[in-house]
Amino acid sequence: MEQQLKTLKALLTEVYDLENANALLHWDQSTYMPKGGAAARGRQMATLGKLAHEKMTDPKIGRLLDALVPYGESLPYDSDEAGLIRAARRKYERATRVPATFMAEFTTHTAETFNVWTEARPANDFSKVQPYLEKTLELSRRMADYFSGYEHIADPLIGYSDEGMKASTLKKLFADLRAELVPLVKRVTDLEPVDDSCLKQTYPEEKQRLFGERVIQRLGYDFSRGRQDKTHHPFMTKFSLGDVRITTRFKENDLGEALFSTIHESGHAMYEQGILMDYEGTPLATGTSSGVHESQSRLWENIVGRSRDFWEYFYPELQQTFSEQLGGVSLDTFHRAVNKVQPSLIRTDADELTYNLHVMIRFDLELALLEGKLEVKDLPEAWRERYRLDLGIVPADDKDGVLQDVHWYADTIGGVFQGYTIGNILSAQFYEAALKAHPEIPDQIRQGEFGTLRGWLTEHIYRHGAKYTADELTERATGSKLSIDPYIRYLKGKFGELYR
Repeated sequence: MEQQLKTLKALLTEVYDLENANALLHWDQSTYMPKGGAAARGRQMATLGKLAHEKMTDPKIGRLLDALVPYGESLPYDSDEAGLIRAARRKYERATRVPATFMAEFTTHTAETFNVWTEARPANDFSKVQPYLEKTLELSRRMADYFSGYEHIADPLIGYSDEGMKASTLKKLFADLRAELVPLVKRVTDLEPVDDSCLKQTYPEEKQRLFGERVIQRLGYDFSRGRQDKTHHPFMTKFSLGDVRITTRFKENDLGEALFSTIHESGHAMYEQGILMDYEGTPLATGTSSGVHESQSRLWENIVGRSRDFWEYFYPELQQTFSEQLGGVSLDTFHRAVNKVQPSLIRTDADELTYNLHVMIRFDLELALLEGKLEVKDLPEAWRERYRLDLGIVPADDKDGVLQDVHWYADTIGGVFQGYTIGNILSAQFYEAALKAHPEIPDQIRQGEFGTLRGWLTEHIYRHGAKYTADELTERATGSKLSIDPYIRYLKGKFGELYR
C-alpha cells in the first residue's frame, strides 16, 4: 500500500505541476503579457489544461484509488494519508465526468473572453463581449450536464469551488442574512453620511505601494515566497507553496483602493503559505473551498484591517507617509472614513454592510441565466434594475455595471460569487473562535503584533490545506457548523459603535 501511495503521489504531482504552469501563464496574461500574445496564450493555456486533465483522468489513477480507498478508510480519519486519498478521489471523480476535449474548448474560450473583456470594460461596450458571454453560458450549462442527477443546474458549478453547497442551501442562507442586513443598512444609511473626503485626495502610487507592502509584511505575508504586481482585477495565485503571488490595482485619488485590496489578497496568500510543506505536489496543497479561502481575505481586510485597534498602530506611520494629506486628520475621522457605509455601484469598493447585497444580486442573476429565465442580451438591464431595487442606485453605464467583475469573463457563469458571502460569514465565526482561545489578540493588534492570531489560523485552518472539507474544518475550528450569528453580532457591534 505504501508503494501504491507513492506511485499515486508521483502521478498527482505531474498534474499539480501542469496546473501550476497554467496558473503562471494566467498570471502573466493578467499582469505583463503584451496584447499581441493573447491568441497564442489561449492556445497554450488550453494545451496545458488538456494535458493536466488527461493525466488526472488516467485510468492508472483510478485503479490506484480503487486499491487505496479501503486502506485510507482503515487509517485514522485525520491522518495525512487518509486525507490525501479522500482529496484525490474527489478530484478524480470530478475530472472523469468532464471530457478533456471540453476542458480544452472551455479554457481556450475563457482566455479569449478575458482579453475581449479587458478592452470592452474601459470602452463601456457590452456588445463587444456579449457573444462571448453567450458562449460561456452555453459551456457552463454543458459542464453542469456532465454531472447528471443534480437538484439544480447550478449545483455542480457551485460544487467546484464550494463542495457540498447547493443552490437551495444558499438561497436559504442568503435569505436569512438578507433579513438581518437590510434593516441594519437602512438604519445606518438614514443617518448623516460619514465624511470620507480624507481618502479622496491625491496619493502617489509608489508611496501607496511601499506602505501597503510594509503592512502585509507585518501581518505575516512572506515576500521570500511571494511578490506583488499590478493587474486589472486583483487576485492571488500560487505556482507552488514556495511561490504564492498577489496583485493589486492603484487609484491615486482613492487611498483605500490599493491598500485594502493588498491586505485582502495577502489574506488569501497567507492561507496558502501556511499549508504544510509536506503537502506540496498533491491535491492537499490548496485551500479547502472558495468560502474558507475568502474568509481569510475578509478577516484580514475587514475584521483586522478596518478595526480601530489596527489603525492605532498603523495610522501614525500612514500620517508620516502622507503628512500633507493626513497630517490634520484625526484617527477617529480616518477610522470612520475607512468604514463608511454607503450604497455603491462597485462590489470591490463596497462597505461591509452592503457588500453581500452585491453578491446576492450576482448569484440571483446567475441562477436566472442558467435556468433560461434571463438572456445574456438582457443582462445589462436586469443588472440595472436589481441595483435600483436592492441598493437604490443605478449605474450610468455598463463599465460600472455588468462589466465590472472579471469572473463571468474568465470562468463559468455560476458557482463563482457565493464564496464571497460564505467567506464573510465564516470570517467572523473563525475570528470569534480565535478570540475565545486568545482574548489578548485585540491588545496585540494595537501593538502591531499579529503572530498569535496568525498562529491560531495556521493551526486550525491553514496547515490543513484541503485535508478536510469546509464543513469539517469549520466544525473542528469553531465547534459548530456554518452560522450567520457571529457575523451578525460582529456587524451590529462594530457599526452600532461607529454610528452610535
